[in-house]
Amino acid sequence: MPAARLDTPPRYLRTPEAARFLGLSGRTLEKHRTYGTGPVYRKLGGRIVYALDDLQAWADRGTRLSTSDPGHDVVHPAKPHARLTQATPTRRGGGAS
Repeated sequence: MPAARLDTPPRYLRTPEAARFLGLSGRTLEKHRTYGTGPVYRKLGGRIVYALDDLQAWADRGTRLSTSDPGHDVVHPAKPHARLTQATPTRRGGGAS
């Protein structure tokens, strides 16, 4: 029987599987992706996939010891946030100054 490889590649999950892993709906995970508030994902061709380690790391950002624990990081809800959607300044056309 061959020995198990220690450097096995990460397993990737499609959106429905990733959502089930996190206990969310697929639509909620899609919204997180749109607003930039969700876990890191990869786009392989036209497919969106999530590594298990990235899903776990994102979920761990919400770890707290009690209701009064502010934690070190925040898992934002799947909606636009002011700091994430600020308008970027536009460049005005122009010649050399």
